[in-house]
Amino acid sequence: MAEWGGAAESDLQAAGAEALLDGRSGVRLRGWHIESSRRPILSSLALQEWEEKLGTSHLPEMVFGESSLYLLHEDSGIKLHFNAFDALKGWKQEPLPPVEVPAADKWKFRSKPFQQVTLDYDYTFTTPYCGSETIEPNTEKAILEDGCCSLCWEDCDEQIDLAALSSKEPILFFDEVVLYEDELADNGVSLLTVKVRVMPSYWFLLLRFWKGFPSDSAAYGDPNLVCQRLPVITRKTQWLKVSRSITEGS
Repeated sequence: MAEWGGAAESDLQAAGAEALLDGRSGVRLRGWHIESSRRPILSSLALQEWEEKLGTSHLPEMVFGESSLYLLHEDSGIKLHFNAFDALKGWKQEPLPPVEVPAADKWKFRSKPFQQVTLDYDYTFTTPYCGSETIEPNTEKAILEDGCCSLCWEDCDEQIDLAALSSKEPILFFDEVVLYEDELADNGVSLLTVKVRVMPSYWFLLLRFWKGFPSDSAAYGDPNLVCQRLPVITRKTQWLKVSRSITEGS
């Protein structure tokens, strides 16, 4: 997508929305506070702290640890947020075997050319992370009927309304935030990003993890020639289950 030039003030007013002030990036619309933050990569000291917290000596080359995106429903306190730490926690808690592709041998040689390197971790940093959800503690409605403050996702048969996504509504806010990236020692790419697009009648969010390796005869600079050689993950649709006690009066 081309660089977004910002929403027209007339479109914001017509939708009853308002852009965030004081240099912040985001919008308020129909009770939702949507805000993104793009920050530099973590320093060496911060990376060491993350390694200790996560219990690992391996992290992506570029971790944008202070970058984030969150969506807060102000009346109920429900907050959906996306950040690198929780994504890497998912990678660490669900270890996958190293991907066996020709690039892996090159990666091992380049990382330590005079040693026999054994890859005993998923060096692509593949994560099952689908975002984080919390309830802001400043509301008494943030207690579920069973006394639990957690939210949960449930599988459903509903599908994304593709017709709505292709409608010609004005964009009130758009941003893409990179959470982490690794070039796999110049033998591929591993990338986790989150995008949000806010329209007058809905918002759409895409959390995308992508990993790819160049084919033996392809120039990696051309994305059309990249061959992933990886299994396809089955798609599924889920609802966020919210207690009636939270949404009453919202």
